[in-house]
Amino acid sequence: MADPSRFKVVVAGRRCGKSHMAAVSIIHSALAKTKGVTMYVAPTQSMAREIMFSKLAEIAHPMGLITGSNINNLEMTLVGDRKIYLKGADRPDTMRGLSVNHLVMDEFAFFKNDVYETILRPTLSDLKGSALFIGTPAGRNHFFETYCGAVSGDWPDYNGWTFTTYDNPLVDPKEIEHAKKTLPDWAFAQEYCASFDAKGSEFFKSSDFPIYTDSDKPKQPYQTYIAVDLAGFESQGPKKAKRRDSSAMAIVDVDLEGNWWVVDMVYGQWDLTETAQVMFDAVQKYRPTNFGIEKGIAQQAVMSPLQDLMRKRQKVFHIELLSHNNQKKESRILWALQGRAQSGSIKLKQALWNERFIDEAVNFPSPLVHDDLVDALAYIDQMAHNSYFAEDHLDTWDPIDAAVGF
Repeated sequence: MADPSRFKVVVAGRRCGKSHMAAVSIIHSALAKTKGVTMYVAPTQSMAREIMFSKLAEIAHPMGLITGSNINNLEMTLVGDRKIYLKGADRPDTMRGLSVNHLVMDEFAFFKNDVYETILRPTLSDLKGSALFIGTPAGRNHFFETYCGAVSGDWPDYNGWTFTTYDNPLVDPKEIEHAKKTLPDWAFAQEYCASFDAKGSEFFKSSDFPIYTDSDKPKQPYQTYIAVDLAGFESQGPKKAKRRDSSAMAIVDVDLEGNWWVVDMVYGQWDLTETAQVMFDAVQKYRPTNFGIEKGIAQQAVMSPLQDLMRKRQKVFHIELLSHNNQKKESRILWALQGRAQSGSIKLKQALWNERFIDEAVNFPSPLVHDDLVDALAYIDQMAHNSYFAEDHLDTWDPIDAAVGF
């Protein structure tokens, strides 16, 4: 309440006291600001009535602050003719044209995506009103994006907080522990621990990707492959740069049984020269059987500095151009990775990049989570062709015409 930020984002578990805090925020702002109206918005109008109308009356009436109220119109008037309106995000047109000094959006995760940007944000402009986004997570949606912007420092005049049900001293800890034992893990993490990562992907689990160390890796022949998924190289501002995709490179050893031992994942938002240098250095370090780059405009752009680097260092290597083969990204990634992952055939070398890769995988295909590392790894499928026959069983080459060698 005391924080001076104009836009506050509060992620809170169930029974954490968020509705009470929202009501106090509304009453305080309505009394403190002489112009405009104070507005509370819930996902639906019926929720606004059930959650907030009685809560406001419970706090304000004993202090003699209410001079008028209308439960049908969901309006309340405090001393000094200060107006409070309660609205539902399911009826956005009823909020157009208002001048709002303070806006509370409760259970923001359940709003339609564009209600705030197109309807609610403009109501704050003339009075430079403040806003409180509050609620329990519901996966990684617009609420997650708003929270990330608030806590990252990239969005000016935003701040964010997370509170779990454990933070409310009025809730019996034994009740919370009972819920923990009886609810699914994802439900408890989301509803009580305010976790955006709770439910996870429909396709991958973190346990699908076992971690290995060098001592765990069998001593046998491997073929090494490197696949690169390139991002754009345009210059962008700080906020967009955080959301922009990264270029990613997967370095994978494939054994005779077809297991993928992911040796390294390299990623970053590099310019053309840096990208060329990273790829060149990887080839020199790992000496891959095959090296591939996603075909497209970004690949065409990076070829010139990469070829210049090859000539300068006098080290030339073949580059295979990788394509989507007219498949949608989701289908291509699932085709390449899901079966292998569920059978335990994709193993990650213990490293700092493990957390990011697993986060991408277990949230795939969320539009608010990057998939750069997952995409780069999926391209290995187009290069790693396993041999199912021992070499001594293969026919020797016998040319039809010895003169031309064909």
